[in-house]
Amino acid sequence: MKLWQKNTDSLKEVEQFTVGNDREFDLLLAPFDILGSIAHAKMLAEAGLISKEESDQLVKELQIIYSSIQNFPPDGRAGKFKIQNNVEDVHSQVEFLLTEKLGDTGKKIHTARSRNDQVLVDIKLFLRHEIEQLVNNVLPFFELLQSQSEKYKDYLFPGYTHFQLAMPSSFGLWFGAYAESLVDDLTTLKAAYDVVNKNPLGSAAGYGSSFPINRTLTSKLLGFDDLNYNVVYAQMGRGKTERIVAMALSNIADTLSKLSMDACLYLNQNFGFISFPPELTTGSSIMPHKKNPDVFELIRSHCNQIKALPNEIMMMTTNLPSGYHRDLQLLKEHLFPAFKTLKDCIEMAGLMLSNIKIKKDILADEKYKYLFTVDEVNQLVMQGIPFRDAYKIVGQKVEDGTFTPPSLSEAGKGIHEGSIGNLCTEEIKKQMQKVLDSFPFASVNTAINNLLK
Repeated sequence: MKLWQKNTDSLKEVEQFTVGNDREFDLLLAPFDILGSIAHAKMLAEAGLISKEESDQLVKELQIIYSSIQNFPPDGRAGKFKIQNNVEDVHSQVEFLLTEKLGDTGKKIHTARSRNDQVLVDIKLFLRHEIEQLVNNVLPFFELLQSQSEKYKDYLFPGYTHFQLAMPSSFGLWFGAYAESLVDDLTTLKAAYDVVNKNPLGSAAGYGSSFPINRTLTSKLLGFDDLNYNVVYAQMGRGKTERIVAMALSNIADTLSKLSMDACLYLNQNFGFISFPPELTTGSSIMPHKKNPDVFELIRSHCNQIKALPNEIMMMTTNLPSGYHRDLQLLKEHLFPAFKTLKDCIEMAGLMLSNIKIKKDILADEKYKYLFTVDEVNQLVMQGIPFRDAYKIVGQKVEDGTFTPPSLSEAGKGIHEGSIGNLCTEEIKKQMQKVLDSFPFASVNTAINNLLK
C-alpha cells in the first residue's frame, strides 16, 4: 500500500514504470528528508497544529533515524537506512518508521505539507550540501594550479592562435589561467547556491495551505537564506533550480575539459612539452612504446557529458505548464550523479598535475623562432618607429629569411598585469577568497547542527 492510495491498486506494470529508479536516488535524499521533517515537526508545534510533546517525540525519532544513515558514507548511499520493497519512496519510508514507533503521532508528520513540497525541500537541501562539497574539492585543486604556476613561471612554451604558432607563453600562464577560470566558475556556482538556498517548504502541492503554518520559522531552522514566497513559483522552481545548478557544474566541467585537451596535446610526441610517470599513463596491447593519457581523455569525456546536462534538463522540462508533473522525477537521475563524477574528475586532474614533468628550454628549438616576431615589432616601436612601419619591417625579414629571434632571456618578458613576467598570482588568490567568503556555509551548518541536537 502507498500512503496516498485509496482502495484501488495500480497495475503492476504501471507501478514499476512510474517508480522507475526513483527509490535508488531517494536514498541520497534520505538525510535531507529527515532534516526537513524535523524542522516541520518543530513548526507544527509552534503553530499549535500538534502538541509540544508530540513534536518532541517526532523530533527524537527522526534524529534516531538520521543517525542510522551514518552521515553520508563514502559510497554516497544512506547507510543502514533502506526503503522497503513495499514502500514507494523515502518520504513514505520515514513516515512508516515514525508511525511504527509512535502510532497516530507518527501519522501527524504529514500535516500541512505535500510530497511535492517535501521533495522540493529535500532536493534543495541535497543540492546545497553537494555544492559545499564541490567547493571543498575545487579549492585544493585551485591551490595546486597556483603553486604549479609559480613553480613553472619561467618555463616558456609556444602560445597558439588558430592552432598556429603565435607568441611565447609560459607554464606559469597556463596553470594560472585555469586557476583564474575556477574563480569565475565558483562565482557562477555561488549564484546557483543563492537560487538553491531558498525555502519551498509550505508551498504544499503548489498552492499553499489553509493551515496557519510559519514558513519563516522552517526557513530559519533549516538555515535557508530566504523563502520561495510565491507558492506557485516554489513548484515552478523545480526543474529551473536543477538547470541552474547544472549550468554551474558545466562551467567547472568546461574548465577541466579544456585543460585535459591541452594536456593530451602537450603530451603528444609532436609537441613533447610534458610527461608523466609511467604509472599514471596506460599502454597498448600491441605497441610497447605507448604511454596514453587515458585519465585526461576520460576527464574530457566525463566533463563534456556534464556540459550537455543543462540542455538535457532544459529539454526534459520544455513545454511543461505550471504545477507539478511526473516528468520532474527523472531529473534526479541526470543531475545527482554529476556531482560525484565532477568531484572524481577534479581529484584525478589534481593527481596528474601534481606529478607532471615539464620540458625545459622548449623554445630553443629553431621551429619556434617566429614566436618572437611581435617582440621584435615592439622593440622597434619602443625606438620610435610607428607600429605599422615596424610590422612591415619585421614581416619583410620573415619573408626573406633574415629574421633573427632575440635570446630567450630577453624574450616574452611582458611585465603588465597578468603577463608572463607578472602573473598576479596573489591577486587571483584574493579573488578566489572573496568568492569563498560569500558562501554562508558556516551559518547553514550551524542551523543543521542545531536541528540534530
